[in-house]
Amino acid sequence: MEDTKPTIVLVHGDWADASSWMRVIERLQRDGFTVTAPPNNLRGPAADSAYLRAYLETLPGSIVLVAHSYGGLVITNAATGLPNVKALVYVDAFIPDEGQLLGPLPGEDSALAVAATDPTSLFKLAPYPGAPEGVLDTYLLPEVVASSFASDLSAEEQAVITAVQRPASLAQFGDPSGPPAWKDIPAWAVIGTRDRIITPKAQREMAEHAGAEITEVDSSHVSMISHPDVIVEVIRKAATRIAEPVPA
Repeated sequence: MEDTKPTIVLVHGDWADASSWMRVIERLQRDGFTVTAPPNNLRGPAADSAYLRAYLETLPGSIVLVAHSYGGLVITNAATGLPNVKALVYVDAFIPDEGQLLGPLPGEDSALAVAATDPTSLFKLAPYPGAPEGVLDTYLLPEVVASSFASDLSAEEQAVITAVQRPASLAQFGDPSGPPAWKDIPAWAVIGTRDRIITPKAQREMAEHAGAEITEVDSSHVSMISHPDVIVEVIRKAATRIAEPVPA
């Protein structure tokens, strides 16, 4: 008997795209994993989860589903009831329960806590076609990227993140989370202890509530960029735990 490797699906979060996983992808591919990083449209939990679920349903075999930041909310909803998703890995991510809204989840000491009263202190705001009334796109200001989002990266890397970020719609704050996939699928969580977007305290509370196996890393909100080896090791652990033996 030999083990067949699951497919690793990587879901990015707000103000990012799939390239944020590049260092993780390179390492996983060297290990012989099939890796895919589909787009997360950042339009809101209901739409984004439906989009991802439709994509996951096209993949054969077992899946380890990995998410960063807001992507955690998306995978929590997208994977519910999908039999081939065998493990969930949350990286500096939201891990909501049913009925929860995004707003309170980052923690009271999060840099995002001021967004409700003074969004322009964090974001450049921009309209987009087809948006619900009063809903705008958000882009992190350069100083927020440097101080709160990616504080352990070089100034050059922070500048690139600022330049290429994809906007996150304020519609994300309006959809309650649905029945969570982690109730039936084993979960792992990586917590950046210097994260100022989702506080370590908030991440730990969500991870413990979901019964996730927790790994801490001395990182900002983008530990998949600053500490890819840690993330890959957790993904390997999840993949090994759920590997299905097949006839040789």
